[in-house]
Amino acid sequence: MSAAPAVIALTTRGLETARRVAAALPGSCVHGLSGRTRDADLEFSETGAHLQELFEAGTPIVGVCAAGILIRLLAPHLNDKTAEPPVIAVTEDAAHVVPLLGGHGGGNEMAGHIADALGADAVITTAGDNRLGFALDEPPAGWRIAERRSAKAVTAALLAGEPVALTNDCPGVDAAWLNGASAFGDEGDTSVHITDRTAATKSGVVLHPATLAVGVGCERGASADEVTKLVHDTLAGAGLAFKSIACIVSLDLKSDEPAVHAAAAELGVPARFFDAAALEAETPRLANLSDIVFAEVGCHGVSEGAALAAAGADSELIVEKHKSARATCAVARSSAIIDPANAGRARGRLTLVGIGPGDAAMRTPEADAAVAAAGDLIGYSLYLDLLGPAAAGKRRHDFELGEEEARVRAALDLAAEGRDVALICSGDAGIYAMASPTYELIDREYETRPDWTRLDITVVPGVSALQTAAARAGAPLGHDFCAISLSDLLTPWEVIRTRVEAAAGGDFVIAFYNPVSKRRTTQLAEARDILLTHRPAETPVMLARNLGRPSEGLRHTTLGALDPADVDMLTVVLVGSTTTRRIDHGGGAWIYTPRGYAKKMDANTPEASS
Repeated sequence: MSAAPAVIALTTRGLETARRVAAALPGSCVHGLSGRTRDADLEFSETGAHLQELFEAGTPIVGVCAAGILIRLLAPHLNDKTAEPPVIAVTEDAAHVVPLLGGHGGGNEMAGHIADALGADAVITTAGDNRLGFALDEPPAGWRIAERRSAKAVTAALLAGEPVALTNDCPGVDAAWLNGASAFGDEGDTSVHITDRTAATKSGVVLHPATLAVGVGCERGASADEVTKLVHDTLAGAGLAFKSIACIVSLDLKSDEPAVHAAAAELGVPARFFDAAALEAETPRLANLSDIVFAEVGCHGVSEGAALAAAGADSELIVEKHKSARATCAVARSSAIIDPANAGRARGRLTLVGIGPGDAAMRTPEADAAVAAAGDLIGYSLYLDLLGPAAAGKRRHDFELGEEEARVRAALDLAAEGRDVALICSGDAGIYAMASPTYELIDREYETRPDWTRLDITVVPGVSALQTAAARAGAPLGHDFCAISLSDLLTPWEVIRTRVEAAAGGDFVIAFYNPVSKRRTTQLAEARDILLTHRPAETPVMLARNLGRPSEGLRHTTLGALDPADVDMLTVVLVGSTTTRRIDHGGGAWIYTPRGYAKKMDANTPEASS
């Protein structure tokens, strides 16, 4: 399943169970019926329309409700059982979990996982799972079925007790998961054939165990098309089943090579990497040794060495190095299923995640997905705490304020080990947060830490404090604006003062970050005085504190009345320009900065055009 599950709650009691279910399903989101539930991650008003929209989009659905509700609402939309997402019913008391649809598309497995987390009973009704103990069309990890539709006839024969032939071209592979069927034998009208080679049968199932490792080497910048075609042609020429490929493997110097990852994506398998020492250890088993390659990268063969290293000590090189203009490819066969997690190292991934003010409702879906995908979370302890249930089951690495470089270094080092790491930032990761220090550290240690430059680094934006403050105020950022940090910890005050004067002269709306601290008490007052020489004392100002958190506080004032004693490090100070306006109303006030549409509309009146 590629889509994150939606956990549906229709009542307050159901919402409690839904949160427990969501905690067991990383990346999932709790959807609550408006008026019946409170504080769900997402609210909906029409249950039928909402469920149908999710189902049509292929989103797995876990409904904490009666099974009949899900059946009645989704029945008109059932079409292709091979394409439908899992639909699971969970009782409000969390006692029973029932997969209704998509059982062999991940639903049964998901139901079992939810049941384990809740201490509930998983009610699996598919006959194959119950009576045989397995599902041919949903084989376990390390196995793939050649044609899923071929499983129906064979499963029916097994359930009827008819003899089914079982042949195994990979005798060293453990196929114990098939032991539940007593009807397997040497002969039968239908068959199950286990092989890592291309094969076809008109009356049975072909199962491909992941026993093959494909080693790839290439020049820097080789095209993805060339490498992918070489891999394809090498496998096809040897008669090997693409679905028996466990992983694409190479030298760690190639871990950031797009062509290698493109070949892995084409096959739908992970890419894994070894250091030169591990590949050099395979030298006695190589069919083709190269002193030139050794001089360049420290091992005598990349493609053959990587394939053998991934397939294990008892493996054999079944396809020697094949070459194209700028790439090489080789294949090794293991005597057992290859677990990619134990075959080299993944390309490390570091995601710098902006989680917004802290409220889960203000996190973007991209941020939630990044947190769910990560195995390691790094950040200031408060920010990690703000993740709440989203941090459950993750390895936490907590740091204090002031340990920013240590935070970044730890994140880069963990990612360089092949881990999937999320560095958590409040607000937006690129606005006064950890994205800039990350790239700065990489740049500073570029020569000594090449492993950092090979990482997959992504910045996930979040709702910034200035955006949230502006939204609470009305529309003060409706015209040109800037953000200035008043902290002189890293930037000299003389530089900051120059920027304040320039912003004042340019008549920008200004968002002041880090306005005061216990040590710094004069900067905001000086900035205020500079602005008062350029804009009137009545200029609207908003003080927004602890945005998006339970203790959020908003206060309207003016530039002339701005008192630094009312401000702390948790406050964002929004100062309007000379055109910013305030509208008082019964519930408070709005402030906005016009963009000049009134002049444009006036210019378009009949009088103006006559």
